[in-house]
Amino acid sequence: MNAPPLTPDFIPHEWRPLASAHLADGFVTLEWADGMTFAAYSLWLAENAEGFGLELLTRESMLEPRDLPAPSDLMSAGVDDDGALVLGWSGGRTVRVHPGWLRYVADGALVPSSALPEPTMWTGTDFSEPPTLDGSRILDDDDVLDQWIATLVQYGLCRLTDTPTDLDFVGRLVAHVGPIRDTNFGPVWSVQSKPNPDSTAYTGLDLGQHTDLPTREVPPGFQFLHCIENSVQGGWSRMSDGWAVAEAIRAEHPDAYDALTSLEWVFMNRAKDAEHRWIGPIIDHGGKRQPLTLRAFYPVRSAPHMDPADMPRAYESLRVFAEMARDPRFQVAYPFRPGDLVGFDNRRILHGRDAFESGGARLLRGCYADHDDFYSRLRVLRRDRSRPAGPLSYASTHLPSTQGVPA
Repeated sequence: MNAPPLTPDFIPHEWRPLASAHLADGFVTLEWADGMTFAAYSLWLAENAEGFGLELLTRESMLEPRDLPAPSDLMSAGVDDDGALVLGWSGGRTVRVHPGWLRYVADGALVPSSALPEPTMWTGTDFSEPPTLDGSRILDDDDVLDQWIATLVQYGLCRLTDTPTDLDFVGRLVAHVGPIRDTNFGPVWSVQSKPNPDSTAYTGLDLGQHTDLPTREVPPGFQFLHCIENSVQGGWSRMSDGWAVAEAIRAEHPDAYDALTSLEWVFMNRAKDAEHRWIGPIIDHGGKRQPLTLRAFYPVRSAPHMDPADMPRAYESLRVFAEMARDPRFQVAYPFRPGDLVGFDNRRILHGRDAFESGGARLLRGCYADHDDFYSRLRVLRRDRSRPAGPLSYASTHLPSTQGVPA
């Protein structure tokens, strides 16, 4: 067999020999032995072929659009004895294209969601605690790392237990996956009650269900909280799947849902050394390819940005949202124990906290990361694995039994 042609990625594609290739009107119709067909446009093939547009070291296309050939410059298309696509261009240029990569594209595996688990909506009847994994070896075992990221993607929530309780562990773990998302709080920060707080998180107050940093154009994708010490009375954490909450509001309170998705607010953080601002609705569906973003942190919701006539229904919709987010049917409540590290999708999962007494000590360390970097790491982890991209089973992620929310 001839050496396989390079592909415009670093994925070790299975060799999937073509059965036939036919050129007509600038398209090459490809067919495999199992009957799968795919129409590949001539200029797209030129951009991505070794010996034409593909830059060999970066695996990126080096053809600026003005330098592309004309579709009519593709003179012939066929299949060689190895099953590779062979293209003949005007001027005598002949290139081979990897049939496994072509099948990868034909199967839809190129789209961003293809290697990721399908998100699964949940309520308080599905879990009695967060989906949980033993985190003692997560920095040394890529199988555990894979399960952790996949659970975060699927459920938006995953707890690790038995992790080291040093102050830097959460930063090391997140940096092991990808860049930490820095903010005005710093790359890694502490959550503890302190004098002169610049956030209600640094008090012992009860915190309603919310998402962090709605003041940003793009709020952080994931948030991580690592328990170093906890000897206070109270302070249980509460998690709600904001996706489930939003869908319940859509079904049960359609007028409130309309207001929450269409009426805008100004969000502003109020620190002495920072002043981030953004405008958006509470339930922000964004664009076609943008995931759900909940902008739901009442301490930084600064002012309504709407017609005065809409303000009464806007405030009533906020009441509905807060009551639904607090509804036990959507919640998982649990205490933090030293060594617990909880990660959650900051744009989807609503988190809150019961008030706690000042006696004792409670120290969490936290940081943020963007969705993109965790998705990228999971794809790379799975390049050389046969692990499926579909939903994880309860057994495979060691999810707890579904006994409802604890009292």
